[in-house]
Order: sequence, then C-alpha cells, then structure tokens
Amino acid sequence: MHAITIPEPGGPEALVWAEVPDPVPGEGEVLVEVTASAVNRADILQRQGFYDPPPGSSPYPGLECSGRIAEVGPGVSGWSVGDEVCALLAGGGYAEKVAVPAGQLLPLPKGIDLGQAAALPEVVCTVWSNVFMVAHLRPGETLLVHGGSSGIGTMAIQLAKAVGAKVVVTAGTREKLDRCAELGADVQVNYRDQDFVEEVRAATDGAGADVILDNMGAKYLDRNVRALAVNGRLAIIGMQGGIKAELNIATLLSKRAAVSATSLRARPLGEKASIVAAVREHVWPLLGSGQVRPIVDRALPMSDAAAAHRVVEESGHIGKVLLVTP
Repeated sequence: MHAITIPEPGGPEALVWAEVPDPVPGEGEVLVEVTASAVNRADILQRQGFYDPPPGSSPYPGLECSGRIAEVGPGVSGWSVGDEVCALLAGGGYAEKVAVPAGQLLPLPKGIDLGQAAALPEVVCTVWSNVFMVAHLRPGETLLVHGGSSGIGTMAIQLAKAVGAKVVVTAGTREKLDRCAELGADVQVNYRDQDFVEEVRAATDGAGADVILDNMGAKYLDRNVRALAVNGRLAIIGMQGGIKAELNIATLLSKRAAVSATSLRARPLGEKASIVAAVREHVWPLLGSGQVRPIVDRALPMSDAAAAHRVVEESGHIGKVLLVTP
C-alpha cells in the first residue's frame, strides 16, 4: 500500500507519499481500506518531531479515518467485511489501509457520506469526553469554546446546543464568527479586539462560563480561570499558546472550580472504547437526525498531505480538512 511517511521531521515538505508494507490486523483488530482521513494539530506536531506515536501503533500520521472493512482479525465479533465505518486511531490514518482495534470503530452515521465521516471520530470523541464526560455540561449552562471555527469548535457548538446549553465562542475573523453563529453560537467574540473574560461576564449577567473548552493552554490559563463561574470546569485539550503558566490558586478556590487536561491518543484501549461507545450512544442519533453534522472546509488528495498541512497551519479553514485516498 501507500502511506504518508516522515523520513525526517520538518515542514510540510517532510510528508512523503511512499510505498510501505500492508498492515496486518492482530487480535481484536480489523483492517480498514481507507476512504479518507483528516488533518489534526497532533499530525502537525508529529511531522515536526514533537509528538511520537504511542508504542506499538502505526508510525504514520492520522488520528481518524473512514472506509470499509477489508479483513476481520481474530477475536472480533459484530463487524463484517464490507461494513462502512469510521474509526478513532492512535495513528496510521494517512494511508490506504490501517489496522484498527474493534472498540474504536463506529458505523457510518445515517445521512453522512463515507468521505465526510472521516471528519467525525477525533472531534466527536474529544468534545464528548471532555465537555460531557469530564466537565458534565448540563442544559441551561454556558460553554465557552476557544477556536470556535475549528473542527473541534464547530462540533462543540452543535453538541452543546443539542443539549440545551448557551454557547460563547472565540475566533479571529468576522467570517469565522459568522459561521459559528450559523451553527448556533449565541455570543461571538473576536479575540483580536475583544476581551473574552468581559464578554463572557456580560453574556451571563456576571456569572461566568460553567464550562470552558480550551485549545490554547498556557496563554489563556489565567483569563480562563477568571472567566469561570462558581463551580466552573476548565477542560484543556491543547497547548497552542504554550505549556507553562502561573495559576492563581486563590481565584480557583474562591470559585470552587476545577481544571482538567486530557488527550485521546495515548489512552489505554479500554478507555478509548468506552468513549467511542458513549459517542455511538449519545451522538450518533443526533447525526442520524441531522441535528449535528460534520463541518468540512475542503478535501485534498492524501498524496498532497503537505498542502493540507499548510492550510491548517495558516488557520484559514473552517471545520475539518480531509485527505482522500486515490
């Protein structure tokens, strides 16, 4: 098969479409013929040499894919050759084939085509596990989403609105904020010229956000804590704004607030399977009814993954950038 390899870490040009050995499904795995994958920030970090795959996983980038099952490995039940699926991966999505633990498979949602389904697994599992399983967002509460026009952000808006929450988003352009509004965001904050702490307070009669989904890390830590409501929950899922910051414990204590930080890629298989099962139970019906949908900015040939990485690094996209196999 062919896959995107990284002979040496570097810029987008480090991504090389090359012939590699076919993967073989092991115990509890299936082999998926990949229709599409999607670009995530973790892929860029891996390309740059900063985020190695977990031990034993595929060396190729790609944390999600869609496609058809080509082979069912030993010990797998409930799945058959030819099934159309999408999957959460520890790596290997930028390839024509990938071996996937059966617990990380999801059936193709009703009304979603096979290519677009590649935009779902990583963002849905990230949002559901952090916003709902960890931070326990409830109807009537307020969610602040940083990077509202990203793949994560566009999904977080839709899922929060589906459960009856109020949504505040940040983004850097009017176009991005308008798209967030179309998806249901109640309040749109341009982080370039507005203070999101003040805007959140204004939107909540001074109370603050009950849950914050943050992709920035260090840069926003102090302001995120100040933006929290009493009993608020800050869920950190990224470090685009750095890795070290001071935390005012007195402010955190005064609000009886909580800070959590999670990632999906290195979690044990059992934890990933539990998240995938919860997503299938709670989110798949929303996709099937059309209440929630994947937001795709564009699809590019997988062999031209370098161009897709440039698009994501320039942050001009809205939603997901897909990679489609030949």
